[in-house]
Amino acid sequence: MASIEELQRMATQVRRDIVRMVHAVNSGHPGGSLGCTEFLVALYFDVMKHDPKFSMDGIGQDLFFLSNGHISPVFYSVLARSGYFDVAELATFRKLNSRLQGHPTTHEHLPGIRVASGSLGQGMSVAIGAALTKKLNRDNSLVFSLHGDGELQEGQIWESMLFAPHHKVDNLICTVDYNGQQIDGPTEKVLSLGDLEAKAKAFGWDVMAIADGNNMAQVIDGLNEAKSRTGHGKPVFVIMKTAMGAGVDFMMGSHKWHGVAPNDEQLKAALGQLVEEKDY
Repeated sequence: MASIEELQRMATQVRRDIVRMVHAVNSGHPGGSLGCTEFLVALYFDVMKHDPKFSMDGIGQDLFFLSNGHISPVFYSVLARSGYFDVAELATFRKLNSRLQGHPTTHEHLPGIRVASGSLGQGMSVAIGAALTKKLNRDNSLVFSLHGDGELQEGQIWESMLFAPHHKVDNLICTVDYNGQQIDGPTEKVLSLGDLEAKAKAFGWDVMAIADGNNMAQVIDGLNEAKSRTGHGKPVFVIMKTAMGAGVDFMMGSHKWHGVAPNDEQLKAALGQLVEEKDY
């Protein structure tokens, strides 16, 4: 098991991957990817039981579904660096005939991708289906999913949130990246989520929070706490507060970096702040 320091070094490397990938094609979504780096690194390098020798059935393994698929850069980086495919393939991100499309797809047969995602609002439904399948198969492993806070403005999310507690899908951990930003501006201005904790509790979920989703120790502790709450009749809902663009000071906290790539000068500045280096 990796130490916190090792996980933090990996998070820094993943952030370097992210800014390089989107810069190379002047396309992609760096803000949310940078904000969710600790979460994905913690999940794949510490918390989740998984095998890079990928099989779609996932029997006996914990499964992860990325619902907010536009943050594919962080997902691809973590998959590559945890052994699902060659790190060198990251350099093909969003290029013609690449397996690393802007939003993850299954027809590209990229190891680690279980569902096409990016049509917001759908990932929780998929995760619930996978969790129910595991229960029917008497498979005691868990299902994790990640969602954007702006994504919670989709109606299908709330249908899913009604369904999971009703059917006691208690092998499911859904995490919301609560960074307060979406493509058009702050979520509070676009469409406020109100008291999200109270709403999730009212729908029947076991709700908990990670106060700082960019603090590796807090993320590890929070996800392990979420795991300890499974198997008790309720799905687990984690509200994880992060900063969009975390790790790069001029990107942090601004919706303007939701889907904008850094230019040459900005890339150099970003890499200057991300000091742990490994070659492709």
